[in-house]
Amino acid sequence: MSLVNGLPAHILLVHVVVVLVPLTALALVVCALRPGAARRMGVVLPALALVTLVSVPLTTQAGEWLERHVDGNALVRRHAELGDGLLPWVGGLFVLAAAVWWATGRAAASGPAASDGARRPGAPLRVAAAVLSLVVAAGAVVDVYRIGDSGAKAAWHDGFSKTASGGGDDD
Repeated sequence: MSLVNGLPAHILLVHVVVVLVPLTALALVVCALRPGAARRMGVVLPALALVTLVSVPLTTQAGEWLERHVDGNALVRRHAELGDGLLPWVGGLFVLAAAVWWATGRAAASGPAASDGARRPGAPLRVAAAVLSLVVAAGAVVDVYRIGDSGAKAAWHDGFSKTASGGGDDD
């Protein structure tokens, strides 16, 4: 992908990533912590994570095209380097989302919880999934923030004045 309606595809696709990564991370954490939410969400959780996963390399490829069409500088190179690191985080979101979905479906098929209040055998697995989900979700969201911040700095470092130009009636 290169251009969409005359604009670089990267500046449009990046909005998909900026929305979907935190949304997927939040959905994963909620579903990992609350099995009822995971049951209600069903296959939507891994489907959302898959769309998020696919959007990252598309955005990265569009960014590589854009990088070849702008003046190169250290800020652009830093943004590109950071952008290359997002895919493993989003891959982790997808794997965990699929695992939470699968485990929730399996637990629902095995029947209700023990009536005497005993812990279900899957409790340690649920705790591990919840902890991993929190870690990967936080890592993905922080990485998206860092990438976005570096991209904004690369795009705007010399593109505006801190004082008004005096040409408008904004007083």
